[in-house]
Amino acid sequence: MKKTAFAGRTAVITGAGGGIGRAAAVQAAAKGARLALTDVDAAGLEATVALVADHVVHHEAFDIADEDAVAAFAHRTLLHGPVDIVMNVAGISVGGRIQDLTSKDWRDVVEVDLMGPIHVLSAFVPPMIAAGNGGHVVNVSSSAGLFGLPVRAPYSAAKFGLHGVSEVLRFDLEQHGIGVTLLCPGAVRTPLVSRSVLAGVDPQHPAIQKMFADFERQAVSPEDAAAAMIRGVEGGRYLVFTSHDVRTAHYLQRYVPWAYQRAMRRLNRRFSRIMAQAETETAPYVWG
Repeated sequence: MKKTAFAGRTAVITGAGGGIGRAAAVQAAAKGARLALTDVDAAGLEATVALVADHVVHHEAFDIADEDAVAAFAHRTLLHGPVDIVMNVAGISVGGRIQDLTSKDWRDVVEVDLMGPIHVLSAFVPPMIAAGNGGHVVNVSSSAGLFGLPVRAPYSAAKFGLHGVSEVLRFDLEQHGIGVTLLCPGAVRTPLVSRSVLAGVDPQHPAIQKMFADFERQAVSPEDAAAAMIRGVEGGRYLVFTSHDVRTAHYLQRYVPWAYQRAMRRLNRRFSRIMAQAETETAPYVWG
């Protein structure tokens, strides 16, 4: 796959208001990239811009689920010159048991985590093709875009979808000199975790608190995840992991399916117990 350098290139980064997106902006700037940044969190976005101000050619706060807003952002960004790299980082997380989820829960996560990146790709990739300068696309999926993680069906639906989009574009865009990287993080210490929606449970229940504490202990930093993503772009790699546990699970899924299935059943039983302990009849909670 085509390798892409950052120096002198213009990179669009969504979800730049914190977490992996902010870390990617800082690291891309350090490599000499020009940046066009966006996030739904205006305050977080401004904080990121302050860190890399000399490299920012354009920034706007909006929701990538809004197709018209994405198109307007692309138009204003392209006034500063062609875009070479697109990093789809923005996302939300919605989960819960099927009996606790509403149709809105499903729509919300699909609109942001799948349609949002599609809006961004539709706005920026055709001009990249027309410019004829090649480039690179990064889509941030998840371990939930590879595996059937418990109580994450809406999130997995969107992330598996983004995985599929990436798999197609990987070959469709090759003829135009545009590389594609699919980042599949495991646990990462980002605001996505604290803001996750988990339907049907009390977020203050000790079992839920312990589950998230366990997550934090094994999570990598946003900086480490962003560094893996940037190395993937520079090295022309398609599938990029951020931790060994995801890499191992992917290997088992492909080559030792019985071991993968046993591990997933064990994990599902654990999560089923946690959800049963913390269940509530009230409406879904928003973490944070």
